[in-house]
Amino acid sequence: MTLDRRAELGEFLRSRRARLRPEELGLPDYGGRRRVPGLRREELARLAGVSVDHYVRLEQGRTLHFSEEVLDAVARALRLDPVEREHLYRLARPWPGPAPGEDTAPQRVRPGLRRLLDAAFEVPAYVVGRGTDVLAWNGLAAALITDFGALPPRMRNKARLVVLDEGMRELYADWPGKLRDVAAYLRLDAARHPGDPATAELVAELCAASPEFRTAWAEHRLKDKTHGRYVYRHPVVGELDLGYETLRLPDDPDQALIAYTVQEGSPSETRLRLLAAWAGRRVPANG
Repeated sequence: MTLDRRAELGEFLRSRRARLRPEELGLPDYGGRRRVPGLRREELARLAGVSVDHYVRLEQGRTLHFSEEVLDAVARALRLDPVEREHLYRLARPWPGPAPGEDTAPQRVRPGLRRLLDAAFEVPAYVVGRGTDVLAWNGLAAALITDFGALPPRMRNKARLVVLDEGMRELYADWPGKLRDVAAYLRLDAARHPGDPATAELVAELCAASPEFRTAWAEHRLKDKTHGRYVYRHPVVGELDLGYETLRLPDDPDQALIAYTVQEGSPSETRLRLLAAWAGRRVPANG
């Protein structure tokens, strides 16, 4: 099971048409009930300056060889952000793929990166790979999120944990928002690795197990892992308001180091120090 790029392209474009309103774009509203929300294909084609037939062929995925000019025009008409624009290009004019079998090769974390994790004992940090697999972590990340080392290997996956582990609903103050972020990142990851069956199988598993994930997946949101913040309700130290930064490995962009930060002098800084002391006694680093 792998990603069907033609189907994904059509669903993505339809979802982006659905969020636009004719009145917002200066298009006449002739009244009457629309069969679908948002813009019609004809209206989108007019805004983009392409023929209706040309746009229909794009949305139906009849060919994957559209020009830059056409894709740029459609992206502007749909008001795509940079991540969405890149996603459109990837689906409509796929970049050269990896060698057969390359996407399914097990990912390895370099020893130097593991040592870096262990040295950052006051900073929760972990390495995430394709399909949100957690490849390595330090003791404070295990104390904050979960004891990854005690989990079966297939459960060392952020998406599975967030969607399927009941404890995650309590840990994240905004669990629905975290779940939507996971779905948005997985969709981006699946498009980057259309030949990787593991991600497609993960998505199918989560859609079957969780109505909330199924709804989030159908929204076709996209979100890369860059920086942001989450509020945690930790059972030992209480509420932690933490930012995170993502550092991608230059020689392997499919691996990213996620490190958490805390505002100096805040209650969360005090609680994180308490968590670090607790983690030093009870939760060893692993991976």
